[in-house]
Amino acid sequence: MDYNPVLPEVQANPYPYYTVLRRDHPVAWLEPLRCWAVSRYDDVDYVLRNPEIFSSAKWLGQSIGDLSPAPEVPWMIETDPPDHSRLRKLVNKGFTPRMVSRLEPRIRAIASELLSNARLQSETDFVREFSGALPVIVIAEMLGVEPEHRLDFKRWSDNVVLGTSRPTDEAARAQVRASNAEMRVYFQQAIANRRKVPREDLLTVLVQAEEERQTLTSDEVLAMAMLVLLAGNETTMNLLSNTVLALQAHPTDLARVRGERNLIPQLIEEMLRYDSPVQIVFRHTIQAVELSGQVIPANATVFVLIGSANRDERKFSDPDRFDLSRDASEHLAFGFGTHFCLGAQLARLEAKVALEELFGSCPPFMVDHHRVERIRSVLLRGIKHLPMRFAT
Repeated sequence: MDYNPVLPEVQANPYPYYTVLRRDHPVAWLEPLRCWAVSRYDDVDYVLRNPEIFSSAKWLGQSIGDLSPAPEVPWMIETDPPDHSRLRKLVNKGFTPRMVSRLEPRIRAIASELLSNARLQSETDFVREFSGALPVIVIAEMLGVEPEHRLDFKRWSDNVVLGTSRPTDEAARAQVRASNAEMRVYFQQAIANRRKVPREDLLTVLVQAEEERQTLTSDEVLAMAMLVLLAGNETTMNLLSNTVLALQAHPTDLARVRGERNLIPQLIEEMLRYDSPVQIVFRHTIQAVELSGQVIPANATVFVLIGSANRDERKFSDPDRFDLSRDASEHLAFGFGTHFCLGAQLARLEAKVALEELFGSCPPFMVDHHRVERIRSVLLRGIKHLPMRFAT
């Protein structure tokens, strides 16, 4: 079985491929992509814990190539300490636990309004009307984006994700480039405006962030704002959509969650393990290193298979089974260590509130499985269209 995450059939269901990799080739050379793939939990964990060996430099180049929307400076996800530490300290000011927890009432109000509107339709697209809309509105409000630009935000984010599918047709590449250009112009103007007239928003926090007399440059603010948009949108959207689809396939668990909404935090952790929104991250070896008996040379590209690690039978019993009673707390869906996901707390809060509202205020629903369409991405696992009907 040949594993190539660029192929549509692999993106549709990568898990059988992961099983073979973990069993037969835990550290595999992927000839078409000229890179190594690491698939077992312990090896993935080791890679994430050792940035001095596995660098994040070139991350964006590997994931999106020449379709990067902000190539002037490295994004935080593709920096190593000490640069990463400086950027992380500065942007952390906008994601403190206190600041995130204060968002809960507003997130709940948005979720309630979106679901009320979705229920009025004979058929709704769960992604368009709820799982995609909720995080876009939340992150747009955090950044201080005007309501009329929310749909632009979603379109810009979707097109960056399209870029990660490594499109070869020129029409798709042109679409991504045009979208990136629009996003750049918007953020450049917004950043300039915040420098002149500060507001009570995250973009102003980024512009004014200072740590030991160090500030973010305009290019760094631009890259950070784009990263916040993407990370704050895609993770929650895919987590919610994947959860609804999985629960439809497990009606007993769906009924249990409806009746015991205190299980929702546990449900979220199992879903992060079972169908991770982020499937792959990239690293670059600083030196030769041995994993599972295989030497990876220095200066090599490594595909770190988060989705496979979270299904490793050496770590999780019966890993291909969705188990609401499982302790999934050691999953690696948000990474680990230096690059642990900045927005993990926000994503968990959004998902918790969204699912509480969905199961607490809405009637039962039915997904049209035949019309479900997954996103195209090497890195991410999520759903583009999820048609559903609420019971009347």
